Amino acid sequence: MQHSQDRLYIDGAWVAPHGSGRLEVTNPYTEQVIGTVPEADAADVDRAARAAAAVAPEWAATSLDDRVKACSAIAEGLQARQQEIAASATAEMGAPWTVSVLVQAGLAIVDFASVADVADQVEWQRETGNSVLLRQPVGVVGAITPWNYPLHQIAAKTAAALAAGCPIVVKPSELTPGVAYLLAEVIDAVGLPAGVFNLVPGTGSVAGETLAGHPLVDLISFTGSTRAGRLVAAAAATGPRRSALELGGKSASVLLDDLDGDALTEAVLSSMTGCLLNSGQTCSALTRLVVPRAKLDQVTELLAAFIPFAAMGDPMDPATQQGPLVSRAQQDRVRGFIRRAVDGGARLVAGGADQPEGLPRGFFVSPTVFVADHASEVAHEEVFGPVLTVVPYDGGDAAALEVANGTAYGLSGAVWGADPERARGVAGRMRTGQVGVNGGAFNPTAPFGGFGLSGYGRELGPLGIEEMTTVTALQL
Repeated sequence: MQHSQDRLYIDGAWVAPHGSGRLEVTNPYTEQVIGTVPEADAADVDRAARAAAAVAPEWAATSLDDRVKACSAIAEGLQARQQEIAASATAEMGAPWTVSVLVQAGLAIVDFASVADVADQVEWQRETGNSVLLRQPVGVVGAITPWNYPLHQIAAKTAAALAAGCPIVVKPSELTPGVAYLLAEVIDAVGLPAGVFNLVPGTGSVAGETLAGHPLVDLISFTGSTRAGRLVAAAAATGPRRSALELGGKSASVLLDDLDGDALTEAVLSSMTGCLLNSGQTCSALTRLVVPRAKLDQVTELLAAFIPFAAMGDPMDPATQQGPLVSRAQQDRVRGFIRRAVDGGARLVAGGADQPEGLPRGFFVSPTVFVADHASEVAHEEVFGPVLTVVPYDGGDAAALEVANGTAYGLSGAVWGADPERARGVAGRMRTGQVGVNGGAFNPTAPFGGFGLSGYGRELGPLGIEEMTTVTALQL
C-alpha cells in the first residue's frame, strides 16, 4: 500500500473517523507492519449508509448512459494506476507480481470497463400480458469483501451497483484495506454525486455486522467464508433485506477415462495451475483432481514432476509463481489441514507442512499434493491454500460425477475428455456455478456464483447487474 491512511471516504469527501481505532496491515513476505488505516465503527457505517440512502433517488434517476460513462471513467482511472494497484495488492496479501498485474489489478479494470458492453444485455423493460415489467435499482447496497482478491471483489460489486443505479457502502477486509483506498481516490477524481460510493474499513464483528443489519441497506452483497456468510445472512434477515452470498468452494477437475497422452498431461498441468493460482487462496480453485483409478499412478507421477516448477519466493520478483499466504493465522490453518491429512492416512505426493527450505521468513506453505479417499477431510473441506487432493474413482461418468458432486459446495469445476461432446455432457451434470470444458477459460462477464454452501446470487456480467435490481410491474 502507499502509506498509512487517516480518513474514511463518506458522502463524497475524505472525513475523520468517529473513533480512534486503527487497523494494522502486515506484509506477509516480510512479516512487517507496512501501514495502518482507520477502524470504522458503527457510527461511521451509519453515516455512510445515511449518505447512500440520501443520494439513492438521484442516482436511480440518472440515465443508464451516464452510469455506463461513469464506470468507463473509473476503468480508465484504474488502468492509469494499474502498476500501483498491483504493488499494493502484492504488499498487502502476497500475490506474485504477475498475478497482481494481470488479475488483482487487471480484473478490477475489466469489472468496470465491461459495463459498457453488458449493461445493454440487461432486459430493463419487457411486456407480459397487460403489464410492463420495469427493472429498477434495489436501493442502497452494502458490500463486504475478502482479502484474497481485494480490489476485484470490490470492483465487481461496485461496478454492478453503479450500473444498476444503486449507491454502495463498501467494507473491505481488515487485512487488505489499502488497495480499496486507490479505488476511492479514482472514484473521487471521477466526481460521482456525493454518497454514491462510500468506503468504511473495519472489522467484521463491528463494521460488517452493522452494515449487514443496517435498516437503510436494501441489499447486502458478501464474499467470504461460509461461516461468515451465515452470520451476514442472519443479520440481513432481521430486516428482512436481500442478501447475495459468494462463499467457499471445493471444486473438482474431472479427468474422464478416455483421456491419454498429451491431452492427459495438459489436463493435469492445467488442473494443478487452477489449484495453485494466488497460492491456492481462490474460492473457485480446482482443489480436487478426480481421476480414473487406472490412471492414478500416471497422474501422480506428472504432479510430482510439475510441483518443483512452482517457484516460491519474493512475490515482487517476476520469477515467483507462489507467494506467501496472507497471514500467520492462514498459514497455521492450512498447515493444520496438511498435518491432519497425513495423520489420517492420505498419501503425500509432494510438499508438506514444514516451512519451505530457503525461505526462513514469510507465511509460506509449500505446494502440496495428496492422494486421499473421497470421504476424507482434505477432499471435502475448503483448505484455502496450495493443497491439491487427488481423488480416484472406479467406473464411468456416473462414478466421476458422484465424486465431483459429492461435497456440500458447488462453485466451480472442470471436465477433461477426448470426446468433447461427452465432456460437455458431464460438465452439464455437475452441480456447480461454472465449469471449464477441456481448458475453457474463465469469462469475467459470465455469471459467477454457486450451489449449496457456495452461496446464492450471481456476480459479473448482466446477471451481476440484475442482482442489484428489483422489478416493478405496471398494469396497463
